Amino acid sequence: MSKHDMSREGQPVILWRAVRAILVGVSLLALTVALWIVAGHFPYPASEASQPEKPGSSPAGPPRPESKGDAEVVRLSPEQQKQIGFETAVLKAEPHQELLRAYGAVLDIGRVTELTNSYANANAQLQTAQAKFEVSRSAFERAKNLSQSDAMAKAQVEVAEGTFRADQAALAAAESQVKTLAATAQQEWGPLIGKAIIERSPVVVRLIEREQFLVQVTLSPGVTVATPPRTALAQAPTRDANIDLQFLSPATRTDTRIQGVSYFFSAPGDSGLLPGMNTTVYVPSGKTYEGVFVEDTAIVRWQGRSWVYLRVGSDSFKRHPINTDQPVSDDDYIVRGIPPGAEIVIQGAQVLLSEEAKSELRGSGDSGDDD
Repeated sequence: MSKHDMSREGQPVILWRAVRAILVGVSLLALTVALWIVAGHFPYPASEASQPEKPGSSPAGPPRPESKGDAEVVRLSPEQQKQIGFETAVLKAEPHQELLRAYGAVLDIGRVTELTNSYANANAQLQTAQAKFEVSRSAFERAKNLSQSDAMAKAQVEVAEGTFRADQAALAAAESQVKTLAATAQQEWGPLIGKAIIERSPVVVRLIEREQFLVQVTLSPGVTVATPPRTALAQAPTRDANIDLQFLSPATRTDTRIQGVSYFFSAPGDSGLLPGMNTTVYVPSGKTYEGVFVEDTAIVRWQGRSWVYLRVGSDSFKRHPINTDQPVSDDDYIVRGIPPGAEIVIQGAQVLLSEEAKSELRGSGDSGDDD
């Protein structure tokens, strides 16, 4: 066999080896590409699900209001406004008293009742001791006069003197007990309530009979007022209303949880407050500020915040956030930050909120259909 023949016979082998090498290379390349895709390193654009969301937009569909509550314009035709009794007004800012947020705790007055009863008993014992002392002193004086002319009376003098001295000591003890209880009442509850305990005045009687409740109001740490507030507003835990509190006196101790300046107030017995309850209280600071009085019919709640609607066109309205830290009564507030001359929706705000919510739901549905 010639070299030429041998060469021709080896060509199929070489060709097969080349084809096999190419197939192995293609397989390795395919495996590498697959691994890159799984690892997220493939240089092609990532899928829609893997791309970061843009603020204020969902993964699919048009941008929507951000979660912080960016408001959209809501439109109502003049005819629709007339049908629902729509009303707007330009509310003027006026000076109002500033309120400070404080913390209220309804106190258990068991100790007041105990001191009142103890003082009454001690006072009764004092009067009894006083009467016995007067009788024994008179008897002692008579016995001393008789002893000068009658030897037998000397023994009576000794007996009378012993009784007199015992009654004198009992009177001193009764007086001390009364003074101690009076001082304790003053130290624990201050001059006003302490005096009411001693005198059993109407102030303490109303507390004991639960016609009123005693509320300790504590300001935030570091917050002070120039003069003690005469009144305050408390939020009732059991009903949607504010409770008028009447000032009694500065507190003799602070709330250990708050560590601020404290005052004693009284609350009506039918207010819904009960001993052991905690409540938010608004205390006048003694300062004034410019604000707009807004009634509850103009206020809507959405996404955990309070809002009013402002007119931005003849048929268009937009939500405006407000701060409700300055209550006046029940759900009425003095609001700062309303643009001067702004026209506020005072009737029909809830309808606008409903329309806005429907619009957002329709937008969510449309974007879902596009997917």
